Amino acid sequence: MERDDVVRVSKRLSYVLRHRPDSVGLTLDGAGWADVGALLDALAAHGLPLSRADLDAVVAANDKQRFALDDTGTRIRASQGHSVPVELGYAAQEPPDVLFHGTPVRVLPAVLAEGLRPGRRHAVHLSTDEATARTVGNRRGRAAVLAVDAAAMSRDGAVFTRSANGVWLVDAVPPRYLRTL
Repeated sequence: MERDDVVRVSKRLSYVLRHRPDSVGLTLDGAGWADVGALLDALAAHGLPLSRADLDAVVAANDKQRFALDDTGTRIRASQGHSVPVELGYAAQEPPDVLFHGTPVRVLPAVLAEGLRPGRRHAVHLSTDEATARTVGNRRGRAAVLAVDAAAMSRDGAVFTRSANGVWLVDAVPPRYLRTL
């Protein structure tokens, strides 16, 4: 597959597996998994014929490892970022002392006043490094990077989990745990 094709398919998979499985007539189980054969059939029926080898190439080539196959290779899901109800089953973990979040500069005053909220997603996404946070924040305009005092949040009872691709997840981040870099 050409790079442009990989990106196009990855975006479609993200849409289907995170937000709108019904757009291709697919149903996710409670943990967000879909049968690979059913996914390929559904995509083909909706204008995106894809071989299993193509799917495997997209999963492997995704630089952010957005997708995971189960141990049998027969089921696939998005690693995080769902707006549909799923329970990913990630175990609570002790986070690093500091995590990072990138957000557009234009929303920074609201974030500093109200904290970070998941919006349409299940959780707030945090990264372990400033560079990744900046890249994520730049997707919607010039980015501001926030440092999150994850150690203090954890001491105060916040529960952190870590997705299969290393993204840290938490329900929300109150403003008192944020500082602008």
